[in-house]
Amino acid sequence: MNALISVSDKTGIVEFARALHALGVKLISTGGTAKLLADQGLPVTEVAELTAFPEMLDGRVKTLHPKVHGGLLARRDLPEHMAALRRHNIATIDLLVVNLYPFEATVAKPGCTLEDAIENIDIGGPAMVRSGAKNWKDVGVVTDASQYPLVLSQLKAGGALTDETKFALAVAAFNRISNYDAAISDHLSAIGPDGARSLFPAQANGRFVKLQDLRYGENPHQQAAFYRDLQPAPGSLVTARQLQGKELSYNNIADADAAWECVKSFSEPACVIVKHANPCGVAVAADPLQAYGKAFQTDPTSAFGGIIAFNRTLDADAAKEVAKQFVEVLMAPDFTPEALEVFKGKANVRVLQIALPPGGATDWDNGRNAMDVKRVGSGLLMQTADNRALALADLRVVSKVQPTPQQLQDMLFAWKVAKYVKSNAIVFCKDGMTMGVGAGQMSRLDSARIAGIKAQHAGLSLAGTVVASDAFFPFRDGLDVVVDAGATGVIQPGGSMRDPEVIAAADERGVAMVFTGVRHFRH
Repeated sequence: MNALISVSDKTGIVEFARALHALGVKLISTGGTAKLLADQGLPVTEVAELTAFPEMLDGRVKTLHPKVHGGLLARRDLPEHMAALRRHNIATIDLLVVNLYPFEATVAKPGCTLEDAIENIDIGGPAMVRSGAKNWKDVGVVTDASQYPLVLSQLKAGGALTDETKFALAVAAFNRISNYDAAISDHLSAIGPDGARSLFPAQANGRFVKLQDLRYGENPHQQAAFYRDLQPAPGSLVTARQLQGKELSYNNIADADAAWECVKSFSEPACVIVKHANPCGVAVAADPLQAYGKAFQTDPTSAFGGIIAFNRTLDADAAKEVAKQFVEVLMAPDFTPEALEVFKGKANVRVLQIALPPGGATDWDNGRNAMDVKRVGSGLLMQTADNRALALADLRVVSKVQPTPQQLQDMLFAWKVAKYVKSNAIVFCKDGMTMGVGAGQMSRLDSARIAGIKAQHAGLSLAGTVVASDAFFPFRDGLDVVVDAGATGVIQPGGSMRDPEVIAAADERGVAMVFTGVRHFRH
């Protein structure tokens, strides 16, 4: 058996090559890899010796030769192919071990120039990988150090790789080439004539890995699967570990993402309950038990069968309270053994453990998507994600009445919640707790009225609350509705041509109003 080894990332390659040599495999290699193996005392034939043609153009041309590609592409089951190899004195290559120039790592470095990027575009490596993978029945193609143990175990056990393994390696090889080429396309097509980089490349090449097939999509007649980014953000939903429960459904995943993204935006212990993509209860408190109690109190009816997320380790006390209700999915950074024991008797509850991203809620971009995409007919809408954080210093008081320190804290809390509520969004809050949530209505007035109705049904008083609106009030009538319901403070983006009218209404009604200058539409 002949193995050609040419790797940029040399992690584990000496040990792998030594094991191949011990199995009687002849080693062929290129440039720096050949030198490394020879320095370790391994017998290795340089590619230049194999091809009888020297490496040239600073190493740009070394494996682009018939003695390499002929040895990779020849089908062993076709006599005419084997006769051609004998006629031209070409040996077969049975194992190809290649990883590519580090293009992705190079362009990720600050200050990477176009020349740096171009010089890290591998040519010979991808060509060999494609040749070997095309001829997968006869060639094992190894493109990552994580594959070394499997290859060695099969060679030691039976002297050859199984067809199943060779095909899986070939698929992985083509995926690697696809991802590599897409990274090059993304980078180069985002560079303008002046050398400036655009956030949005001329061609977008999305790459995702399937995590699992799903039973069905949003509805039973739709088929679905769950994918993750090649490099997922730390602390994102796709990094979750399911500790118990039924398989997640399409809607479970969508709602769980909404709950998790919301709860990890809080620094204090928080609980978020989501139903049909909207938070129906959100609260912060001293511990998970108290946070859950306040969140559940917002809308007990909607919380039935909801998705519940915590940003602190769930203990037994909180678990016992949650277990009294019907819950579809429960998420937290960790669970005490006693908390997990509580849910053993509820085998259908899906329990997910997700590590919070390093940096936590104060690092707003950490653990969040940089871009959002939405499918439209035969196309994509792409935008930078709504990752804008808001601090007290960003608020502009526009009313005569000045908000109290407690009102300001509740305003910031309400604003965070409103970001995750479908537009039009109206959120009443008080003392770190949602008191009424109106979501997804065509009219902001209707969202405000629904929030009031929700509070009434939950037996909550909106007196002394603050209210967040995800977009400006186009007329004073929306303000009048929330003030009539009991709000004494309002946080909204501002920016309407009728802002003076709305500000005058706030002054007339004696409520505090602040502008954020930021809108949070969520469609």
